[in-house]
Formats: sequence, C-alpha cells, structure tokens
Amino acid sequence: MCSHKPTDTPDQSTLLQAILTELQQLKANQSVFEHKLESLALAPTSPSSPPSLASIPPLNGFSSDQQVTATPLIKATDTPLSPSLPARKDAAQSTWGSRVILTTYPGQVGINPIPLKWGAATPEERGPVVASRQPKSLKVRNAIGAYSGSYSIYRALAAASGLIDPKHKPDYTNTEPPVTIPHSPSWDDKTKIVALDPYGHLVPTAYKSYLDAGIDARPTIAITRAHIKLNDFDDAVKAGDLEVDGKIVVHCPTEWINQNRMESAAAKTARAADDAATKHIASAQFDAGVEINVSKAAVEPVWYLPGVAERFEITEGHLRRALYEECGGAYPELMTRPDLKIFLPPIGGLTVYIFGNPDYLRDETKEVTVRVHDECNGSDVFGSDICTCRPYLIFGMMEAIKCAQRGGVGAVIYHRKEGRALGEVTKYLVYNARKRGGDNAQDYFRRTEDIAGVKDMRFQALMPDVLHWLGIKRIDNMISMSDMKYDAIVNSGIPIVNRYEIPEDLIPPDSKVEIDAKIFAGYHSTTKVTDLSKTAGRLWEDLAH
Repeated sequence: MCSHKPTDTPDQSTLLQAILTELQQLKANQSVFEHKLESLALAPTSPSSPPSLASIPPLNGFSSDQQVTATPLIKATDTPLSPSLPARKDAAQSTWGSRVILTTYPGQVGINPIPLKWGAATPEERGPVVASRQPKSLKVRNAIGAYSGSYSIYRALAAASGLIDPKHKPDYTNTEPPVTIPHSPSWDDKTKIVALDPYGHLVPTAYKSYLDAGIDARPTIAITRAHIKLNDFDDAVKAGDLEVDGKIVVHCPTEWINQNRMESAAAKTARAADDAATKHIASAQFDAGVEINVSKAAVEPVWYLPGVAERFEITEGHLRRALYEECGGAYPELMTRPDLKIFLPPIGGLTVYIFGNPDYLRDETKEVTVRVHDECNGSDVFGSDICTCRPYLIFGMMEAIKCAQRGGVGAVIYHRKEGRALGEVTKYLVYNARKRGGDNAQDYFRRTEDIAGVKDMRFQALMPDVLHWLGIKRIDNMISMSDMKYDAIVNSGIPIVNRYEIPEDLIPPDSKVEIDAKIFAGYHSTTKVTDLSKTAGRLWEDLAH
C-alpha cells in the first residue's frame, strides 16, 4: 500500500490566489465601511442586521429564547405629530439627529465603554458612571438608564418643548460639598455598596478630565448644609424636652428675619387689601422659635446589577429580564448589553440628615443614633393619624439631636418608598378597603396583600448601603421597630446596640391598628400583643364630615 502527498496543480494555485485576493478586497471594503460608519454624527446605531445569538456574550441566568432581536431602524421623521400642536421644523433632528438609536450591542462598531471597575480603591481606577446619550458620550457610556431617576421624564419634557438644550454642559463652579464624606473601606467592597455610587458626590473634581473632554458624567449625590424649622421643635423647647445649645439647636435669627421681611416688602408693590396673606400678616404674633442646624445629602440610586442580584439571591439574568419587562421594555440594553453592569433605575432616591459633626459617624468612639424612615406623604407632611409615620419621624429626629448634644452624632435616612414602595394609589385603595371592611389589626396586612399581591416591597436589603457610604461601623441607638430594617443592617455587618420603639403617648389613636399588627408580626417592642381582634380603628361612619 503506498501513500503520496498531493501537490497543488497550477489551476489550484491560481484559484487559491484569486480567493485570497477577493478576501483582501472584502477586508479593505469592510475597513472603509467601518470608517464611514464611525464618521456619522450619531454613529453607531443598531446593527444593519440582527446579530446572531452567538455574537452576544452569554450572561448567567439567560437562556437563548430570552435574547431579544434588533428592532428595525426608526427615523424621527417617521413619528406622527400631534395635530393640535404646530410642528417644530427639524426639532428632533437638530437635537438628537435624524437616526433613532433604539439599543446597542457589545462589540458593535464604535461602541467602546469607558472601563468601570466597581469596588475599586480610587475614583480613577473605578471610572465615572456615564449614562448619557449625548453624542460624545453615547459611544463610551458604561451605564444603562438615565440620570435623575424619575425626574429624567421631566427633563425629557423640557427638552421636547425646547426649554433646555439636551447638550447643555453644567457649570459646577462652587457646587462642591461644604462638608466632607471621605473615602471609607466599605467603598472598596462591592458586597457592601451596590445601590449607590460612592463617588457620586465627587464627579466634578474626580472626573474633571472626562468632563473637559466633553463626556457627560453627572453627580448622583449632592451634599449641603441647611436648617430645619418645624413647630414640633418649638413646642419641645417650650415644654423643656429640648435644649437650645446654640450649636445644633439655635434660636432663629429674629432680627435678620424682620429686616429681611421689610426689605422684601419694600421691593414689591403692596398686596391687595382683601388678600388672605395680608390679613394673616396683620394678625400674626411673630415668634421666630428655634431651628436645627444639619448637614444633608441627596442620593440618587445607581445599581451594580451583579451585586443587587446577589442581595436578592437571584441570577443577574433573571434580574435584568424582570427589570426589562416590568419597566415596559423601556430599557432594552438590559437585554442587549450584558457587558454593562450599571443601571440607573427610574425610582426615587433618599436624603440623609446629619445632626452634629459628620466626622463622628466614622468614629467608633462616638455615640451614633440612627432613624431609617420610609416616606409617608400623608402623615409626614399632612399629619394623617392612620399611621405613626410622622410622630416616629419626629421622635427619631429628636433622639438624633439629643445624641449630638451629648457629644455623639445622629442621622435620619429618608427613603422615597411611599406606601411601602407600593405607591400612594395602592395605599389609598388599601385605606378604602380597611375603612369599609371593619378596620381591625387582625386583617391589617391581609388588606394590602389582597390588593397589591404583597404586603411590602421596600426591600430593605438595599437600605444599608448608605450607612456604609457614610462610614458607619456601629449603631448605638436604632430608632425603629422594624425587624426587616434591623436584620438588613446587622446582616450587612453593622451591629446595633439598642433598639427603641415609638413611645405610647406619641401613637395616634387611629394608628393602633398598624402598631399592634406590626408588633404581633414580629416588630420590636417591649410589649406583646396576644389578641389582634381587640384592636380596631375608626370607620368613616364614626366621623362627622
């Protein structure tokens, strides 16, 4: 049996050479095409043809049938205009260009995200969070979503109506924080902080080179100093329950207020004689009272998706799919850009109120008092007595102030989670069901579950992040009865020494239903509720309207 090595014939060599030449020409044409595509004002856009599923990097939790396909290119001019409004000629084209970019893909021509290493030890190594779709930022953006949370919708309206230039470059002169929240080791731990950007207040300085290059990176945290003026504190001072120390609790500057009022009145025309405000001013007995000096920080949510998924013990792919579907498909890059790990959700953020020296929050030798409060507009602002939210908030602030006056520091964290994050509409529906069905503690949580399908969606697992951002290592006094808040904080690595429930005399009569139901369900209390059927609230028929 013999073997031989085949040799190329002249015809084969010619054919191979022709194929090689053709491939080289195709490569050259592709290079020219890519160069032209790059030169487009808003390039890149979605691919000219849907990418194969194999071309999208796999993501834990995704299956092939979950991947989305590319949406056909839409031009802004294809969008129908409202017949009731005159069209602004080429408004969309001049603002965003004529090509609508519905989504992007990893590895797409021109897409080159700025590297972002969550949990890095320095802001330079970490990199800025860039969610903007401005021309110079679109190709390098490394985050999904939009700045300002739910307020991004109002910015869109302002842009659409011509009130703001979407390409406006902010001037951050003199906006730097008046108090310092310095780097803490927890900033480097990607398991400690996953729901906010720890460098969010340092963007104008830490990432100045990016801003100077035209990259639209924006602060997601702002820190300032302020005064709190509430009648509750005036009453507490008069009752002897709160001391005016001249540093934290101070007398309002009455002379300045009076002078300011006179100068303001002189600068404008007189009010009408029958104006309600005029009558009020004429009869008011002015008492400036006291005010509280505070430092405060506004924090917008910035989610590190792998970390958020880990907190809830789900896969990142499952989290992305849920966010995509439940947000009405508004963020397709949750599905098409598994390489982007940062998401700016369209939800409310939080505000931190610090009573005393902010540096003491990081000092383990100082006493620290904390109240974590979830928004309740009806009670916090308008004084509804169906719940204990406002009195508990005031009690928490009072204890934070007193702690600071003892040489420690207090903090109140105010989260925008109206109605247990179910929303105010659902909340009022629950109120209706309670008042019509016999408002009793036994059915307190069931009423909510019947309507919303769940009794609470505040998800306190993400709540401790702001405490770690502040550098808090121990809480001496926790002004809260919530077992969920307690467990979340302790499980995140911050021990709590003492827990304080709301004093009995601060509980409005109609909110006994809420408190007793919560104590029975496991909320912290020094008392026990043995029979929920004994606690009932007022019905509408019990009130004179």
